[in-house]
Amino acid sequence: MQRRPVCAIDDLPPGSMKLVPAGPFGVGIYNIGGTLHAIANYCAHEGAPLCEGYVSGTTEYDPSRPNGIRHVRDGQIIRCPWHQWEFDITTGANLADPTKRVRTYRVEVDDGQVYLTA
Repeated sequence: MQRRPVCAIDDLPPGSMKLVPAGPFGVGIYNIGGTLHAIANYCAHEGAPLCEGYVSGTTEYDPSRPNGIRHVRDGQIIRCPWHQWEFDITTGANLADPTKRVRTYRVEVDDGQVYLTA
């Protein structure tokens, strides 16, 4: 694994993603609420380019709330563009079956620069 500079932190604002040519498939670096996360651009199901998928959140039923629903994990769920498998960007775990995962990578910010270790 090698630590490499990716971009300035100002070039990766919250809610954005940058696809980096690292490893055999690339790595997507996501800024979720000011925290950076990185996942392989490879779906654990059939190898689709995962980072081309739709990013959303999930909801959870909460009987104490008026409408019974509260949003959780806003902006941290990616849906595979081929077969709609959903993964948590922060952990790499599949929502339906957490034993199925995509690889995650270390991302750091140092002196305003984003670094990826992949």
